[in-house]
Amino acid sequence: MIRKTLNASQLQQEVSRRIHRLQEIVEDGVKIRVPRPQLQEVDKTGCNWNMTHFGNVVGFERDVEAVLKAVRAEYNLSTEAKSSGNPFED
Repeated sequence: MIRKTLNASQLQQEVSRRIHRLQEIVEDGVKIRVPRPQLQEVDKTGCNWNMTHFGNVVGFERDVEAVLKAVRAEYNLSTEAKSSGNPFED
């Protein structure tokens, strides 16, 4: 499967959105802190990023891991550097 590419902020938002719509998390009113994705060497699945150190995740580790696995299967982290917008760069 070809992965779509998102930047770090977009990946962080997508993982957060999926986690915070899970029934168990909604019912418990838990707010889980989602870290920024970290670029890594492409793994055996073809994914080039991972996330570690979620906050307030105790009791929801399995749910978060399932979301992370699904998002990693769909998306890769963009490796393109953003232009600063400075027209005078050499």
